[in-house]
Amino acid sequence: MAGTSAVFLSADYDGASPVERDGMVWSAEELHLDQLTTDRNPKPAMQNVLALEGLEEYDMPQNGDVRNVESVSVDFVYFDQIHAWIQLV
Repeated sequence: MAGTSAVFLSADYDGASPVERDGMVWSAEELHLDQLTTDRNPKPAMQNVLALEGLEEYDMPQNGDVRNVESVSVDFVYFDQIHAWIQLV
């Protein structure tokens, strides 16, 4: 999924796809997950994944922000190094 920010779901996510997927799988190394901050900043929940993609338009995310996405019942953390939301597992 891509928009202003990318959104990455775990390869193990078995729920209904929130939007069309292109089937690409990224490794933890490619996403630099070893550099993901362990500091977390809880933020209000979002209704769907698409809302995360354009969040910069009205509420600029900061590294470590965590938002639950209600439509998929998943928490995501913002990783500013790659300008993306990563599913917490």
